[in-house]
Amino acid sequence: MTDHFAGDPRTNHERMLAGDLYISDDPDIAEAQQRAVRLAARYLAAYTQDADAAQPVVAELLGGVGAGAHIRPPLYVDYGTYITVGEDTFINYNLTALDVAPITIGRDCQIGPNVQLLTPTHPVEPEPRRDKLEAAKPITIGDNVWLGGGAIVLAGVTIGDNSVIGAGAVVTKDVPANVVAVGNPARVIRSI
Repeated sequence: MTDHFAGDPRTNHERMLAGDLYISDDPDIAEAQQRAVRLAARYLAAYTQDADAAQPVVAELLGGVGAGAHIRPPLYVDYGTYITVGEDTFINYNLTALDVAPITIGRDCQIGPNVQLLTPTHPVEPEPRRDKLEAAKPITIGDNVWLGGGAIVLAGVTIGDNSVIGAGAVVTKDVPANVVAVGNPARVIRSI
């Protein structure tokens, strides 16, 4: 295997946080991922007993949860700590938010069931991909955005305020504010 990091003294975790290529074999990465798995399981268990009483658990899992936000479990994250959810946002069941890079969800958003927010990227070239290199780009969801059920938002995408993403859409590039976008790849079909 090629030494992709010759002369770079940083750990893989430090490379990940910088948005650079890294390999996820770092003990700090493994520990942070295991923390997320434990907290997500605790959140699901607590929510089944009392949704309001479970809120401190999801607040511990995520990097920030605004007042009045509601997240229905199960919730699947890589770390959780790199996700912020704005005030009064509603997230339905089965959100997968792979937060290798920051994921910012604005205020008053509606996120349908089975939505995927995917910050990781992998090389197209076969050798570095075989060597398990990856990186990530942040995802930003503006205020008052509606992501329909099953929508997928890919790495590096920003969705502007008030926009609607149709169910099952695959968002591969930025979407401006105040539009409806649908399809695979998602394309703007009208202004709001």
